[in-house]
Amino acid sequence: MKTTRWHSCNVLRVGRDTRQLWHFAAGNGEVTLSAEQRLAPPGPLPVKLVTKDWRALWQKKLNIAWLPAEQVFLRVVHLPKCEPAELRSMVELQLEKLSPLPVTQIVWSFEVVPQASGELQTVIVIIAERSIVEEFLGNLETDGYLADRLDLPFLHQLLATPFGGDSAWIYLHPAEAKSLCLVAWWYGGTLQQVNLLNLPAGEKGATTLGDQLTTIAWGGELEGWLTSPPQWHLVADNAAAAVWEPALSQWAGEPVKRVAPLAPADLAALSAQRAARAESTASLLPEEFTARYQQQFVDRLWMGGLFALAILYVAGVLIYFGALQILKIKTAKVQDQVAGLSSAYNSARQLKDRVKLLQEQVNLKYAALDCLRVVSEMLPLELTLNQFVVSFQSGKLTLSGRAPSDQRAQITKFNDDLKQARVNDEKLFDAVDPAGSQTAPGASSTTWSFTCNLKASDIE
Repeated sequence: MKTTRWHSCNVLRVGRDTRQLWHFAAGNGEVTLSAEQRLAPPGPLPVKLVTKDWRALWQKKLNIAWLPAEQVFLRVVHLPKCEPAELRSMVELQLEKLSPLPVTQIVWSFEVVPQASGELQTVIVIIAERSIVEEFLGNLETDGYLADRLDLPFLHQLLATPFGGDSAWIYLHPAEAKSLCLVAWWYGGTLQQVNLLNLPAGEKGATTLGDQLTTIAWGGELEGWLTSPPQWHLVADNAAAAVWEPALSQWAGEPVKRVAPLAPADLAALSAQRAARAESTASLLPEEFTARYQQQFVDRLWMGGLFALAILYVAGVLIYFGALQILKIKTAKVQDQVAGLSSAYNSARQLKDRVKLLQEQVNLKYAALDCLRVVSEMLPLELTLNQFVVSFQSGKLTLSGRAPSDQRAQITKFNDDLKQARVNDEKLFDAVDPAGSQTAPGASSTTWSFTCNLKASDIE
């Protein structure tokens, strides 16, 4: 059988006036006490210690509650040895005979008692009224404690006691109004019977215990397992032993051996350790409560996860809108800066345009002068210049004039010279159109004209 690796374990004891909680760290089947608290009812228990959250998925937490033993019935049965999986069915077949209440009205469990030999195995059957268990669990739920196990601490004390020979062990739990007493009878190396008795407090309880022990002993003789007087052991603290031990010794006619009981913290550690090691199967927690608690845990994880997602979503939306607002503020600042710079930019553009215009005017002036100088220098003496027009929009220089009819060669030479004209080692014209000339019939002179294309750099 696969066992659960527990990370921590809580053990809760509920009394009339106080609640005691032990918190243990668990590991490798061992437990270590890490916290102990006494709490006065009513009120919730420490949430951090007892509540299971999402960390319980890998850090397993075990919640144990001690059921008060006043309303619990104990029975001892001896059954043939069988597989552990079959034992529960065998016990269930005996319930009609063992239970003092109708089977439909009880909660039951069992604990196997270790024994060295024999063909039979000893089983302690624990029976409790269902309504009492449900009321007890309802009170625990009100306090915020969802139990994984309902244990009977007397049972752990009984199984932890080393026994020997034919003996009777009396486990005493005194109180103000009444005392609870567990009597275990060991004979032949086997637990023969267990009795859970509610007795009056003080000396009257000791007398009543003697009468009930006598009745149980007679029944044991009739059943055949009480074959000789037992050795008497009283498990009680000093205060209770001072009242009960003399009366029991007088009734038994021999000294009663007293054994110190386990301290409550040690008993809680034993309960937690046996549960962590899966040594104890006796839990009175109904299966429907286990299923409901598990479902509540799963639902709580889902709701917690959804709530966390909702928080993350809201946080993301807030961050988004916050970032958007910051970007809007930055955008507004940039727009203000742009608005502040645009006037300066426009002024700079206007200034640049004015400078460009002035530069063009200067260039035009010098280009016109260059053209005039070059034309005046290269114009042959035989030619007469009648028109000198510079169109800076079209980038053309138009020249026209007159020449004697026999000097047409000078027109061509003047046209060719302008093609090669240079200013500052650069050609003045990109292209010079061929010269055109026209002579009227019977005239002694010829009119000529042609255009020159100025270089682009000259008109920029």
